[in-house]
Amino acid sequence: MTLPRRRVGKTRLEVTTLGLGGAPMGGFRANISDAEAVALTDDAYELGVRYFDTSPFYGYGRSELRMGAALREKPRDSYVLSTKIGRIMHALKPGEKPPADFRENGLPGFAPAFDYTYDGVMRSLEHSHFRLGISRIDIALVHDVDFWTIKDRAILDQRFKTVMDSGFKALDELRKAGVIGAIGVGINESDTSLRFIQAGDFDCMLLAGRYTLLEQGGLEAFLPECVKRGVSVILGGPYNSGILTGGVKDNTTHDYVQAPAPLIDKARKIEAVCKRHGVELGAAAMQFPLFHPALCAVIPGALSAVEVKQNVERLSVKIPTELWSELKREKLLDAAAPTPN
Repeated sequence: MTLPRRRVGKTRLEVTTLGLGGAPMGGFRANISDAEAVALTDDAYELGVRYFDTSPFYGYGRSELRMGAALREKPRDSYVLSTKIGRIMHALKPGEKPPADFRENGLPGFAPAFDYTYDGVMRSLEHSHFRLGISRIDIALVHDVDFWTIKDRAILDQRFKTVMDSGFKALDELRKAGVIGAIGVGINESDTSLRFIQAGDFDCMLLAGRYTLLEQGGLEAFLPECVKRGVSVILGGPYNSGILTGGVKDNTTHDYVQAPAPLIDKARKIEAVCKRHGVELGAAAMQFPLFHPALCAVIPGALSAVEVKQNVERLSVKIPTELWSELKREKLLDAAAPTPN
């Protein structure tokens, strides 16, 4: 299958509109084997996916190891690969206690330490090259400099300053030298994403959620600024971590925790409209973000080949334009959100 491609910002890179997010295969939220992770990545490639995203943080290196194992024997110019900077993985010494926020089920014996400095960027990318076993990384993203992750405004401001005063210089040098094709930021907030693109010359933003069928918080200020500056948006979490996959349940998740009742109610109303038009909720959730001109790709994660195939199929479902019109009439979708006429 051939999936549509879109350009990343003003760069020469082109990504398929559907990518594969590597967070689930890191193992923090579900356990899958190395073989299963490699197989689902292979299946994504066979189904036409040509954009793959990972991070040192996902499983403390496990995601990069697994994705690299699947991709390194494939023709290097046939796909686009992104990873992230901001945390350095180090081996725990005998008797060393892991950090307070240590997460289970990552690569055994490793723990992360934040580092957004010039040297930290260079070291992080060098480590990523070795874990991936791939000599070229196409897109490097600053990871998790947002309030959603940090929960402290003062620390957020400090890390933002470190990125822009130090780490950004490393990324910019690598881009100018042609070592990296594009640089950007991968976070969970549209307002902080806006702050970054107003502070530096970035090519793309990887935004987790915040412009989905359920919530369009990035529509007012962030996305118009992206269009104005020629910055592309990659959307992670198009299902908002579960609530938009379909068959909305009382215990469904949103942002990886129990979804609040008002959001469950709204998701059910959206799903009812979808059903009236014979469309699966997951298909509408997958396609909606891509109507915005700033978007270049959606990158849901997957835990199996079945989920990969389902994501690909959802992207090609024919959705009647009246579905989008009804969602807007019912005030379940922002009236300003771009949708087909």
